[in-house]
Amino acid sequence: MYTFYHAPGSSSMAVHIALHEVGAPFEGRVISLLDRDRDPPEFRTMNPEGKVPTLVIDGRPLTEVAAILYYLARTYPGASLFPFGDIEAEAQVISWMSFIASTVHPARRQGLDHAQAVYRLADQRLGPNTWAVGDYSIADIHLFRLFWRFRGSLGADPTVFPNLCAHYDRMMERLAVRKTCEVEAALGYNLPA
Repeated sequence: MYTFYHAPGSSSMAVHIALHEVGAPFEGRVISLLDRDRDPPEFRTMNPEGKVPTLVIDGRPLTEVAAILYYLARTYPGASLFPFGDIEAEAQVISWMSFIASTVHPARRQGLDHAQAVYRLADQRLGPNTWAVGDYSIADIHLFRLFWRFRGSLGADPTVFPNLCAHYDRMMERLAVRKTCEVEAALGYNLPA
């Protein structure tokens, strides 16, 4: 069983969704991003940066959303969260994951205008495709979490972001996504502004 350190609504939500998608057994431990003095001592011992998500695998911590999503996709290939065997599709998923981590994720910190420009770029890149790369993958989970937050905190006009809004709606039809949203809402969102 994994131990999963997370903060509801934060980037760790993507890993939470993936854990439900693959059906992995885990024990969740909530970290408050607004009260870091309450972090469990063992969390800071194994993860001095104090980053979430952190997935503990046989006593070893794994951090960073993309790495954990990839680990879960590789460990649970039956969940079909990664296009194994199609080198171009694999590279496209990695391209999306890199774009999301390096461009989309930090966009909010640079102001509303910049964030909207970046999300317009993401909307254009997604286009009318059902999923980011062929079939549903970890790229969709990662993209959803960030758009979920953007949509909730900054607003997202479906006429401006039609592809991302349609993707969001498809994601919300997935049982793992709905379950994660319900669990995290019940725990309470404790996020910085």
